[in-house]
Amino acid sequence: MTKELIINAIPQGVEIALLEDKKLVELHSEKADASFAVGDLYLGKVKKLIPGLNAAFVEVGFEKDAFLHYTDLSPYVRSILKFTNQSINEKPEDKFEFAKFKVEPEIIKTGKITEVLSGRPNVLVQILKEPIAAKGPRLSCELSLPGRFVVVTPFNDIVAVSRKIHSAEERKRLHKIVEAVKPKNLGVIVRTAAEGKHTAELHEDLISLENTWKTIQANLRGAVPPAKILSEQGKTNSMLRDLLSEDFNRIVVNDKTIFADTKNYIQRIAPDKADIVSYYNNGLPIFDNFGITKQVKAAFGKTVNLPSGAYLIVEHTEALHVIDVNSGYKSVSNNQEQNALETNLEAAEELARQLRLRDLGGIIVVDFIDMKLMENKKKLADAMDNFMRTDRAKHAVLPITKFGLMQITRQRMKPEMNINTSEVCPSCDGTGKISSTLILEDEIAKNLSYLIMQRHKGLTIEVHPILYTYLTCGFPSRRMKWSWKYKQKVKVKANSTYHLTEFRFFDDSDEEIKL
Repeated sequence: MTKELIINAIPQGVEIALLEDKKLVELHSEKADASFAVGDLYLGKVKKLIPGLNAAFVEVGFEKDAFLHYTDLSPYVRSILKFTNQSINEKPEDKFEFAKFKVEPEIIKTGKITEVLSGRPNVLVQILKEPIAAKGPRLSCELSLPGRFVVVTPFNDIVAVSRKIHSAEERKRLHKIVEAVKPKNLGVIVRTAAEGKHTAELHEDLISLENTWKTIQANLRGAVPPAKILSEQGKTNSMLRDLLSEDFNRIVVNDKTIFADTKNYIQRIAPDKADIVSYYNNGLPIFDNFGITKQVKAAFGKTVNLPSGAYLIVEHTEALHVIDVNSGYKSVSNNQEQNALETNLEAAEELARQLRLRDLGGIIVVDFIDMKLMENKKKLADAMDNFMRTDRAKHAVLPITKFGLMQITRQRMKPEMNINTSEVCPSCDGTGKISSTLILEDEIAKNLSYLIMQRHKGLTIEVHPILYTYLTCGFPSRRMKWSWKYKQKVKVKANSTYHLTEFRFFDDSDEEIKL
């Protein structure tokens, strides 16, 4: 599988498309003034405690207060509160070393938020979920700083290795390396990407994250809530950090600044892959050149057509997303059960892509075509699991019910990607009304008379093909009557790109005359 990252810089921000084997699977948008993105760190002020929910509302600068539940507080929240207060009040000449910071006792899992956040203190929080619809951001005090090979978690000395690294020897080797180079009071989680990496690479990644934590400490000094303390790096770099692999073979950017930043980032994290970054300046819009615009138009509508003729209907409700699978004219054989299985398997593959592409989260209910055989239902469920493996969001796929429904839950981190693929009617400008066709001929004649009075010669009228036929057919035609009336030749030309009531005048130099 080949992976390509196409980055389109626009005035409003940056659009990032991930292609797998030329097929669009992820589309991300980063606004120029992006805030409250997942991973951002804020200094917040506890505004209200809700004992009934065992949660608190925290002011972080968003129009609505952010939500912080007790389960998201982190066992080390007392240490975070102490560190936050100490860093805010720290004088430049003091500069306390984090390695000498005394960690406070952990809180219990079944405790009350009123016991921990009493007094409504200032607290360092991380954005867990972006603002969605009418909800403010969701926060967490379980701070984590992700790198390419490791993730740093402050206020503990735990070393953990990703479970996706199956080799016991490799897990032991990585654990030993990290344990030897890890700073005090910084826990480390070794990522899957660290498999096979040397001590120097892991140590370099760890030093970079340690410096980031020092930056956070410096930014807290004298800060007044609400305040942003640290931004998650841009979507481009964060995607590269999480996705860059051996089969990643091209990154194309249409902006010189982003191109330079991306190339520098690649050179830093994977020097051997620096040559995959290229600058695009072909004149044609970058998304059009790589066929992304067409794929977006085809994939984001209410109806998603499949190559076989089958199609999906995607509906959104307040509580969940509903997807209906229809066979259309698909007919592989005379066996109805086999037809249903083939259609469902094709739909499942496209469905897995749609979830990533639109970033659908929460509960997704899929109404597949009914199948009677249990073995076919199991084939479909197994296939769905397999198609979903490439999805980085946490998800769960339940077996098909006796009603033929499949339930999927998918982690919701940010608002879903929703693109309006319909276009405004050029004839009516979206009003649903056009000027009366009965007076269209009179309107053309009036404008023609005015232009001839202005001593224009060799006039050509460009119109829609249907209107062209109306003006040129018969004897004498309307065009001929105009030529006789004004004693000069009047040409009429058909243009299929015009809407029905559109007309334009051109002079003998083929220059459009603005009316």
